[in-house]
Amino acid sequence: DAAILFSDILTVPDAMGLGLSFAQGEGPRFAKNVRNEAAVAELAVPDMAKLQYVFDAVSSIRKALTQDGKGRVPLIGFSGSPWTLACYMVEGAGSDDYRHVKTLMYSRPDLMHRILAVNADSVAAYLNAQIDAGAQAVMIFDSWGGVLADGAFQQFSLAYTARVLAQLKRLSPNGEAIARIFFTQGRGLWLNDMASLDCEV
Repeated sequence: DAAILFSDILTVPDAMGLGLSFAQGEGPRFAKNVRNEAAVAELAVPDMAKLQYVFDAVSSIRKALTQDGKGRVPLIGFSGSPWTLACYMVEGAGSDDYRHVKTLMYSRPDLMHRILAVNADSVAAYLNAQIDAGAQAVMIFDSWGGVLADGAFQQFSLAYTARVLAQLKRLSPNGEAIARIFFTQGRGLWLNDMASLDCEV
């Protein structure tokens, strides 16, 4: 029914200069984490030219999907949510308990909101560039929204997903409508809250 470009979600914070690496058997790890005022102050929306390899892949896949001349299989672009990216950026790697990110969220919510604002604007720019490159739908994947309590989910995950959606292009360069998809893992409890988001799915 569709093809999806599953680019690793951590390409965006890597482009912010956090130094992404993958150790065998350990998963992703950042050389720098974002846990204090100085680290947060350094964050900025990355230059999208640093992610050109992703947009080249989108263009290449879209071209391959339309070689039959019919273009029946649409291409979905992809990004992690602002909250999910923040989890990795603060923890410095994957986590079982999210101790560092939750500590920062409750002790310095101002810093967490700053991280999430930068992430939301970065994700919006990243997905818009994928749309320009040929993606016909885009998906925001909130892998770790499910680790938040009621109230915190709405404030720290959903609100920043809404900020991304508000900035996304509605039309492709050739005037096709772009479908916007949101998924959060393990949060069926809040389907009514998610239903208020300005997206198609």
